[in-house]
Amino acid sequence: MWQMDMGADDVIGDEAGLLRWSTVPKTAVSDNTKPAAASPSAASIVRLRAEGPKEGTPPKILVAATPADLKNLDTVAALEEAVKNFAGCALKQTALNTVFADGNPQSPIMFVGEAPGEDEDRQGKPFVGVSGQLLNKMLAGIGLARDQVYITNIIFWRPPGNRTPTDHEMAACLPFTLRHIQIVKPKIVVPLGGVALKSLLNVTEGITKLRGRKMQLSLDDGTMCDVLPLFHPAYLLRQQSAKRQAWADMLTLKKMMTDKGLWPAT
Repeated sequence: MWQMDMGADDVIGDEAGLLRWSTVPKTAVSDNTKPAAASPSAASIVRLRAEGPKEGTPPKILVAATPADLKNLDTVAALEEAVKNFAGCALKQTALNTVFADGNPQSPIMFVGEAPGEDEDRQGKPFVGVSGQLLNKMLAGIGLARDQVYITNIIFWRPPGNRTPTDHEMAACLPFTLRHIQIVKPKIVVPLGGVALKSLLNVTEGITKLRGRKMQLSLDDGTMCDVLPLFHPAYLLRQQSAKRQAWADMLTLKKMMTDKGLWPAT
């Protein structure tokens, strides 16, 4: 059966579409899943200073960033370059690589996770470890391939020991993620886990309460997109009981795509 092909241990009711994805021991999970306090909204981020180079030198290195600092970056490539040159997040000093994005930036679906884990830090791409493998199976369950969606994180560098990012680290990186959404202009943004949800929407409720609920994100440039929060795949690897809810949420995502004329995906 198709659920078995995508990695399910067993199937519970085909009509309901319920399945349990294969599990991985807790010690094998590389993505960061600890709960975190809500980060400040973009409007509350204090602008520090940008050290601009003299004409003819390499791109300026920002020591802090606000939406105003990034508004002239109009392409994904330009934004990625700015992230790589960013000097306002200390996590960069301990990470191996900047982990910016993966997948198709032309996709109408944009997944936003928390932060890179060990595998992601080593390979320089988001969601390539065991959590990423589960995410691939979840996508396949509703007929999507990884190259049909776009994937990024709130944080671009691995926190040491996969710890939860601090409020300061999230506030430093958030303007880049918001500009990323403005440039890509997805129809649906999918925060994966509580950190991504709270950072993007500045909400007080947790992911357990808001998962699967349709919301909206409104950005400073007038960009509007629907939001559907989901459990982080790493959380699902540890919490068997949440997989029924996660499958229902994936079906909600598919319905949202269908209602918007985005299904079948191309």
